[in-house]
Order: sequence, then structure tokens, then C-alpha cells
Amino acid sequence: MQRHKRRIATALSALAASLLLSLSLTAPPAQAAARNPVVFVHGISSSSSSWNEWVGFFKADGYTAAELDAWTYSWSQSNVTTARQLATEIQNVLARTGASKVDLVVHSMGALSSRYYLKNLGGTAYVDDFVSVAGTNHGTSVAALCGWLYTSCNEMRTGSSFLTALNSGDETPGSVAYAAYWSNCDSAIDPDSSALLSGATNVGVGCVSHTDMNNDEGIYDQVYAFVQ
Repeated sequence: MQRHKRRIATALSALAASLLLSLSLTAPPAQAAARNPVVFVHGISSSSSSWNEWVGFFKADGYTAAELDAWTYSWSQSNVTTARQLATEIQNVLARTGASKVDLVVHSMGALSSRYYLKNLGGTAYVDDFVSVAGTNHGTSVAALCGWLYTSCNEMRTGSSFLTALNSGDETPGSVAYAAYWSNCDSAIDPDSSALLSGATNVGVGCVSHTDMNNDEGIYDQVYAFVQ
């Protein structure tokens, strides 16, 4: 009797194992992310809170909190250091969301670390769209006021060795789609044309102040359309 029970138990175990194997073979693969998450990079003397308006707009347009990553870094450090931290941040976002690429939306000095990441740290493999909003892409004379205080600001000076290297060769490398939004009355960027990027979709937005560029709803609408 005991031997008979053991045979029945063995048969049932084999049947269960067979069913589990069959289910594992037919189970659908993990679903990929529906769209690229957005990573926001702020500028000098700022933080992730500078993106609060746009994060709210993206949520209103259907993005979830998990798809929107506004992070804060130490803005006084070298843009090279920030670029390395950005590389880690983006890998964390990709791992968390299951996406293969992100859209990178940056403001002011945030353009410098982000572009360094794209050009020198293999970032073009992980970024689909790059959006520079009032980016100090070719420097600004205003940086002379703080260049002696902060490494990041010194790198932002027009003609600095950092910018010379960053802008040598292709300013928009890889298969990334680039856009640069600029204002014709931006007192933080002198000259205004510094915000433009060769090879990008350069969009003049009229007279919008530097600090309003990344919370303006009209500019957001254009950025949203670009990253879709």
C-alpha cells in the first residue's frame, strides 16, 4: 500500500513539473517600456525642483512618475564629474523602467555635462532625443562673474578649454535627435547664439527669460512634441 502511494505521489510530481515547464516555455516575454523615460538635468545654482512645472505637464500628458526622473547634483563640481554621475543615473533609470533609451531634457549649464556624457562616455547608445533649453553650449561672458569661485562656472566661460574640447568636431554625435531652444533676450547667455548647436533643430522662442525657459508652457508643448 505504501509503495502504491509513493508511485502515485511520484507520478503527480512528474505531472506538476511537466505543467510548470510547459507554462514557462509558453509565457510571454517581459513587456518592454511603452515609451522613453525622460531624464531632466538642471543648471547652475539650481536643483531638480526647477523642473516641477514641466514634470507636472508631462504627467498631465500621460507620463507616470516612474517615467520622469528629475535629479539633483552638486552644480559647483566639474561638469565632467556630473557627466559620470549622469551616466550612472541613466543606467539606473533604464534598469528600473525596462526601457532601452531615455530622452534627455536639460537646462542652462546642464547642457554641458549632458553633452560630455553623449560625446565621451558612450551616452549616444542610451539617449534617443536630446533637448537643450537655454543651454550654455558655447559658453557665456556672464560666467566671468563666478569662474573664479566654481569649477563648473569656469568651464562655462566662453573659450574655456572644456568648451573648446566639447565643441571640437561633431557637436551632435551619434544617431540621437538633437534640439536646442533659445531666447533672443536671455541675459544669462551672452551672446544669445551660444545656445545653438550645429546639427541640431535650433528653435528660437522669442523673448523668454533664462529662468522661465524651462517652466514656460509654450516651450514645453514644443519639447513634448519633439520627444514623441
